[in-house]
Amino acid sequence: MITRFAALFRGVELLTRPVHPDSRAALDRRWAELPEHVKTPAQLLGRSAVGCEGTHGVFPKCNLTCSPCYHSADANKVRVDGGHTVAEVSKQMEFLRRLRGPRAHAQLIGGEVSLLPAKDHAAALAAMRANGREPMSMTHGDFDYGYLLEVALDDAGKPRFRKVSFAAHFDSLMRGRRGAVRPRSEAELNPFRARFADMFVALKREHGISSYLAHNMTVTPSNINQVDGVTEAVLGMPYDMLSFQPAAYIGDDRRWSGDFEDITIDAVWSRIEAGAGQRIPWQGTQFGDRRCNRTAVTLTTGSGMAALLDPEDPLDIAARDTLLKSFGGMYFGGTPAWIVAAKILRALLAHPGDIPVIAAFVRRLLRRAGGLKKVATAARKRQLSFKTFVVHNFMDAADVAPAWALMEQGQTSDDSKIRETQERLGSCMYAMSHPDTGRLVPACVQHSSLDAAENAGLRKMLPLRPVTPNARP
Repeated sequence: MITRFAALFRGVELLTRPVHPDSRAALDRRWAELPEHVKTPAQLLGRSAVGCEGTHGVFPKCNLTCSPCYHSADANKVRVDGGHTVAEVSKQMEFLRRLRGPRAHAQLIGGEVSLLPAKDHAAALAAMRANGREPMSMTHGDFDYGYLLEVALDDAGKPRFRKVSFAAHFDSLMRGRRGAVRPRSEAELNPFRARFADMFVALKREHGISSYLAHNMTVTPSNINQVDGVTEAVLGMPYDMLSFQPAAYIGDDRRWSGDFEDITIDAVWSRIEAGAGQRIPWQGTQFGDRRCNRTAVTLTTGSGMAALLDPEDPLDIAARDTLLKSFGGMYFGGTPAWIVAAKILRALLAHPGDIPVIAAFVRRLLRRAGGLKKVATAARKRQLSFKTFVVHNFMDAADVAPAWALMEQGQTSDDSKIRETQERLGSCMYAMSHPDTGRLVPACVQHSSLDAAENAGLRKMLPLRPVTPNARP
């Protein structure tokens, strides 16, 4: 009895420890692996997070066509098979759990997720959660509420999950969406953006299942002038994240058009700020290489927004450094409330001197947001929320392939462009798992160098039509 009680106590102690020891070890490894040029005080990889993760080769098929499309030309020649998806997702997540610790964010990606039968979609999410991943389903958003219910509810109509996360991709470069087969502008898609988000409002209202929603958009010369309009429109919808990706020459070269290199990360961010009607500072935090990623979080009150962190305020920067040192690595996604509360309490008890720092930081944030009264009013009206703004700047396959080949040989390129690509790949925040080879690879490498061969193999494993042997005479 005493032994059983001791084991239970040890289990609860580990469960409520602010940072799991396996997470701490994974964070330390991540920091050690980073190139020196990104080991800045603002860097969050290796200090607060190991980075994002994604699946590959699990359902490489889509029923829309996009220009550009990052999947290889073979992608749509593979059938969607739920058993294959769940088995591969499980293998990839188990490997990530071993290498990157017990908690992380991971994307269920590889094609159009809603082509999966709903029960297989749910099973894949459950497999990700079983390995400590907080999954996000990546979709074009062209599915109905009934499908969402099948994913979120079990056969008895009870919630399978307390929370679901979806990232929906909407832009005028996509062809085949029901009701907007060939959209002529981004504004034409706003009703579809709103309709998608409204499904999750209904899911919460009717079944008590919370959600986290991201809005994704590819940016090319043909639609960059509409980014501000999209930003303004989506800010009025219940999305938690607005993510923009300047197009790159990756994947199916039949879908490439325009001068993608003309779209810079600076140009996209300035358009986002124009749509938001204010400056959105991103310089206070960093995920990987700043040439690849920019991220900022704001507190919105319905009538305005305030940056969570002001990089021009020395007190905010000092608070960032203190909190990263004391609390970096704490993870709350998908965690029951009582465990979150216990983790926070233990962390504060271990660092009581940081409580005044936190209190002062909250006061500054409230002041930026318009004062306590305004924030309280927004909370009462259910208008208070956090909005995350992201730009992911992918690299061209023509640069990634030679850069990665040299990195595999332990060599640094003499060419400045390829060397820059190597630097960015070395600090990539988005990894994909290859348990068969025991490796993690950056997403740009996956799409530039590995997808084509992988999908060619899947064409044989999962042909669109059953392969039957030739009949003998």
